[in-house]
Amino acid sequence: MIMLCLALIAPPSLAGQRVFHSTQSANLPTTETLRGGNWLFEISHRFSPRISEGVGALWGLDGPVYNRLGLSFAPADGLLLSVIRSNLDDNLEFNAKGRFHEGAIGTSRLAIAAMGGAAWNMDVVPVDGATDNEFQGYVQLIADVLTLDERVAIGVAPAWIHNPRLRDLETFSAVAVGLHGQWYLTAAMSLLGEWIFSEEIADTPHDSGTFGIELETRGHFFKIVVTNQDRMQPTQFLAGSRHAFTWDELRLGFNLTRVLPF
Repeated sequence: MIMLCLALIAPPSLAGQRVFHSTQSANLPTTETLRGGNWLFEISHRFSPRISEGVGALWGLDGPVYNRLGLSFAPADGLLLSVIRSNLDDNLEFNAKGRFHEGAIGTSRLAIAAMGGAAWNMDVVPVDGATDNEFQGYVQLIADVLTLDERVAIGVAPAWIHNPRLRDLETFSAVAVGLHGQWYLTAAMSLLGEWIFSEEIADTPHDSGTFGIELETRGHFFKIVVTNQDRMQPTQFLAGSRHAFTWDELRLGFNLTRVLPF
């Protein structure tokens, strides 16, 4: 029903303007923004049951799910402001992304952007002795390259995260490096993959890996992914995953975004 309602609005396609077509990979941001004045709506799910649980859990689709809702606005070309919320810890985030360079490297295209955000976790399980530990923040530098006859896009996104683990008595900071790529098979379909190298942190000691398929229509992106990462907010997935990247721990998920040219 949600997909049907969103499909009733069909703005011009954004494909081909930048290195990546969408504003994000599975989790990591790209340098893409929106045309000034446009809005972007997002709904994403990560299913809690594992694919390996088989038919009894409908290969993970039975749920429950972690849910993420987002709304973004571009006050000008190259600038994107967003508010996003996940039901995991009731994480509410405000962020901004700005693209400040576009150019060429030989026959390839290069784009560079920066992104930063602050999150408030409104439903954190309390820890004895911990106070005022609900807030998190991060900054990222994003560099994307489009090459091989404009069919392969590659991105790198190093990040610094403040307070990546809420259940600590004292706050600390960590770093992560995200790599992602996309192979555009046709105008409407592409394959994507990403890997986030994170510091080994208690509760989330594993790197995050994701692969999947993206289906694109006019202003609408639908990603179906397989991943070991069930956390979708930047302050959460940049800190690592609770699950190892093994068959027994992989889960299904999807991202749905729609450009709204109000």
